[in-house]
Amino acid sequence: MKKGVAALVLLLSAAAGSQALAQQVQEGSWLVRVRAAHLDPANKSDPVGGVGASDRLTVESRTIPEIDISYFFTPNWAAELVLTYPQKHRVYLDGTDIGSFKHLPPTLTVQYHFAPEKTWSPYVGAGINYTRISSVNLLGGNADLESSSIGPALQAGIDYKLNNKWSLNLDVKKIYIRSDVNTAAGTISQVKVDPLLIGVGIGYRF
Repeated sequence: MKKGVAALVLLLSAAAGSQALAQQVQEGSWLVRVRAAHLDPANKSDPVGGVGASDRLTVESRTIPEIDISYFFTPNWAAELVLTYPQKHRVYLDGTDIGSFKHLPPTLTVQYHFAPEKTWSPYVGAGINYTRISSVNLLGGNADLESSSIGPALQAGIDYKLNNKWSLNLDVKKIYIRSDVNTAAGTISQVKVDPLLIGVGIGYRF
């Protein structure tokens, strides 16, 4: 009888522990971060008009805000959606300002977190970026950019847990963004923006 009671107590304790663990994982499945990210374009471009030197077209660097929403399927695996609002960039030809454009670059990555239970939790990720280009004003309206770009995205970062809810974050992403430069005469160049984004921010898990 005593053995039966002891076994029942152990069984109930194990079930309660499993339920508490499942509830803890469920409560911590979402992570929202706010980051400031410095966008540094690669600034590679084909020769303008097919002649002369390469890389004459450049896009300015700037720091942009990010809101990132992650969902953890397991303690190690997560998906992250990176969002911002349309960002305006100046464009230069041989250092001369020739106009501007706006781009909206939502990015979706799948991440693997190596040590989610530790204070320092590094991760890597890979996914896809879709960039929507708008409000193009180049060469006084005589040049335009391709309206969208789809390309891969690579990611690495680390979270530092302040407590069970809050964390600090360092994140690095390489995003592949490319667009044709068009005039009435046709395509005159292709710009490979391909920015490197280095971001720092704070996260809240719930």
